[in-house]
Amino acid sequence: MLIIFGILIILACVLLGFFVLIQNPKGGGLSGSFGGIGNQVIGVRQTTDVLEKGTWILATIIAVLCLTAPFFIGKTSKVSNSAPTAVERAGGGQPIAPAQTAPLPTTPSNNTPAPAPAPAPTK
Repeated sequence: MLIIFGILIILACVLLGFFVLIQNPKGGGLSGSFGGIGNQVIGVRQTTDVLEKGTWILATIIAVLCLTAPFFIGKTSKVSNSAPTAVERAGGGQPIAPAQTAPLPTTPSNNTPAPAPAPAPTK
């Protein structure tokens, strides 16, 4: 069921992107590109209204699908718990212990200065 939700969400996102890219931000949209002749042919004047309504409808569909998808996660996850995952099979079913680290060397607590470097040999 989650695969169907995923496909529908991706399809709605692609269509929403297409609708948004077609629209002209100044309100002209497709109706502005056809000029005066386009206003009499097949109702191009209404193109911006259709694209705006389509944008809102697709955004609503995406929101509804994203909000309802988690209700189906619990039902499908019960089936997937019966088979061990690759990590569980590799670990032999035992919990993985944290890596052990070697203790850091301690520094002397007295305030002795570091030894001076050896003088360079002279010729």
